Amino acid sequence: MSGQSTGCGFLMSVVVHGDSALNEQEKELNQRLRQLYPAVNENETPLPRSWSPKDKFSYIGLSQNNLRVHYKGHGKTPKDAASVRATHPIPAACGVYYFEVKIISKGRDGYMGIGLSAQGVNMNRLPGWDKHSYGYHGDDGHSFCSSGTGQPYGPTFTTGDVIGCCVNLINNTCFYTKNGHSLGIAFTDLPPNLYPTVGLQTPGEVVDANFGQHPFVFDIEDYMREWRTKIQAQIDRFPIGDREGEWQSMIQKMVASYLVHHSYCATAEAFAKSTDQAVHEELASIKNRQKIQKLVLSGRMGEAIETTQQLYPNLLERNPDLLFMLKVRQFIEMVNGTDSEVRCLGGRSPKSQDSYPGSPRPFSSPGHKASSSQPYLTGFDSNCCNGVTSSKSHSSSPHSHKSCPPAAGSTLPVSDISINGSRSQQPITSNDVDMEVDHFTNGVTESSSNGFLNGSSKHTAEPDDCDADMGRLGVEC
Repeated sequence: MSGQSTGCGFLMSVVVHGDSALNEQEKELNQRLRQLYPAVNENETPLPRSWSPKDKFSYIGLSQNNLRVHYKGHGKTPKDAASVRATHPIPAACGVYYFEVKIISKGRDGYMGIGLSAQGVNMNRLPGWDKHSYGYHGDDGHSFCSSGTGQPYGPTFTTGDVIGCCVNLINNTCFYTKNGHSLGIAFTDLPPNLYPTVGLQTPGEVVDANFGQHPFVFDIEDYMREWRTKIQAQIDRFPIGDREGEWQSMIQKMVASYLVHHSYCATAEAFAKSTDQAVHEELASIKNRQKIQKLVLSGRMGEAIETTQQLYPNLLERNPDLLFMLKVRQFIEMVNGTDSEVRCLGGRSPKSQDSYPGSPRPFSSPGHKASSSQPYLTGFDSNCCNGVTSSKSHSSSPHSHKSCPPAAGSTLPVSDISINGSRSQQPITSNDVDMEVDHFTNGVTESSSNGFLNGSSKHTAEPDDCDADMGRLGVEC
């Protein structure tokens, strides 16, 4: 029993010691990566830390926390080549990124490639043979840039050598190192989002990767300091000099112009005061443009056209294309039942019927008698208060008007309803009138007061009573 307990205690101590060792290695890795790539936020763009067990060809085997790669294929032809990509692409925020690969065994022929590839590149190939794939091969020392034909680049490498790959994301170049010495630029004009990649082709080939788990053989930190100095010198040499005030003034004018253009009156006025500028447009004019903009955005095109004519006379006459576009939009809003001229029972707003030249006459529904000289109905007017539209019709007495809406429960004249060309009659109660009155909540129309429902027109006068009613108004029916 004592021997068993001693054995269990020994195993427990080994497990605890192993876990603590892994934790120390993880802390060391995190610290080194933060030191090398301080601008990278790994919550958004994780750094490569190992090879991916999912993004590899079947002839590739992984071990030792997915850092060791060994070949397990036949290795008879180039069709037996196999590659593996890292878990994540190189983040652009790195500026300069570096990793190393140690050749544990060159295997039978040493057909090994170290480099980069984009997501989706065929893994049944060595790095550099396909488009968006780049590699440095150990058997001939050639570099392969998206082609099966290599270019002479550096020395061959074999068992015991350490090959490094550095990606400069500032100028989009890549160079390799061998045993701590730079071999010069291998590739230029690299695309973004490349993955560290390694490829093997013959039995017995084994390599280990170092993504920062251990100190690098090549002094990459010195190279990074060199590039930081270059960038800082470029910033310091930027020609500002005596024009510094001009740049600041230009930016302030741009901000002020933006605020005025988008009708942010209060903000534009406050910004002008804080920067000692003058607003180049009167606040009243800005508010007028803001008012027209709100009318257009809320679909009240008739009121927008009328307001534009009042505030900016002859503007629409000088810009017929603008007027045409506004009228097209008004027609769309009329079909939707949201335009102010549709919401009034008279079919159009009396105030806007002559507000602009060339105004079309109100269209007639199938229920109206055709007449080439039908005059406008002068007996109707519309009141729009607080976004609610109501209509009043004059009675036979010029001094008395019917109240709108009528008392609850009262019955109005029979309604003539035209739906898809068919006609029907039904009495309208005060509840129907309530349903017809427009209610606006934040500029949204709930119903249409003139009875336009899905392209159908509802009229408040019965055909049989039309002659009598229109006779009192002095208008032909």
